[in-house]
Amino acid sequence: MRLPNKIISYRESSLSKYTLVLSILEKGPKGVLELYNELKGKLQTVDEYVEVLDGLYALYAIEFEPESGVLRYVERD
Repeated sequence: MRLPNKIISYRESSLSKYTLVLSILEKGPKGVLELYNELKGKLQTVDEYVEVLDGLYALYAIEFEPESGVLRYVERD
């Protein structure tokens, strides 16, 4: 995971991409590939995409439904 520091700016970090993913998933569930295709121009590599999904999953901000293969935004109270 690319965290901001003296060398890596916030804009280049994985954290800055969290809002991109969450704003798409707030509108409704998306398949993993479908979401990647929407973000393709905004992410540098597939590795960065996976890092962002890992971080959001670890924070319980998104969930993966293996039966349907979709990612879903987790709403909080």
